[in-house]
Amino acid sequence: MSGRTIVITGASDGIGAQAARQLVRSGEHVVLVGRSPQKTRVLAAELRAPYHLADFTRLDDVRALAASLETYGRIDILMNNAGGVMGPRETTPDGLEKTLQVNHLAPFLLTNLLLDRRSADRRVVLNTSSAANRLFSRLDLTDLELTRGYNPNRAYGNAKLANILFTRELHRRYHAQGLSTAAFHPGAVATNFASESSSLMRLIYRTPLRRLLLITPEQGTDTMLWLANGTPGVDWQSGQYYDRRKVGAVHPIADNPVLAQMLWDQSAQMVGL
Repeated sequence: MSGRTIVITGASDGIGAQAARQLVRSGEHVVLVGRSPQKTRVLAAELRAPYHLADFTRLDDVRALAASLETYGRIDILMNNAGGVMGPRETTPDGLEKTLQVNHLAPFLLTNLLLDRRSADRRVVLNTSSAANRLFSRLDLTDLELTRGYNPNRAYGNAKLANILFTRELHRRYHAQGLSTAAFHPGAVATNFASESSSLMRLIYRTPLRRLLLITPEQGTDTMLWLANGTPGVDWQSGQYYDRRKVGAVHPIADNPVLAQMLWDQSAQMVGL
């Protein structure tokens, strides 16, 4: 299965960077996408891999990225891995709540711009979600941007639930054309994940507690690489959410197909599709 073109967003650090290393060693053609110019260029030089820079707080960056990625022709796997928990409520230059945009709307837009609706045969989209989808989420489609009752954990949980609903709806719309998609929880990984956050998560990620409570980036790539290297329909089922290589527990509303369709339509409107 080597030699595929695999695009990884959020590839300059953490599980994205570690997955890129493993996949390049396996003979895959990995395309790196990162926000940090320095980190992304260093990793690209290490792996001798092509790279692109994009800041997901700017949807124009996402559109430019999609146009650049079209030069690779067929993309076999898109790993939507960029994201993180943020601090106090903030809007992006697009006027959208930052946590929702970076974690859900930007990858939603990128996926749609890259999706060849005429021929999705044997293509895969993997979305990095989190157990936060059921721990912190209180998703309300009438207030997706949390203009009321904002806190960083809730915003992050809502975005990670949105990743799963997006995965479900992407499967419903395009699996018949050959597209397979899955969301997954990488685990609580010792990375710079919460560096911008003011939430209690920062106490775990930015203090000595990380040595006791968090796993390594190498361990965090396990389910991600298992999905990438497995065969959809045989090793794993499209449209599902995975945790430790098994179908994971999700928020009860994650299985609501009407909600998934409504979120898709609202997301499309928000990003101008």
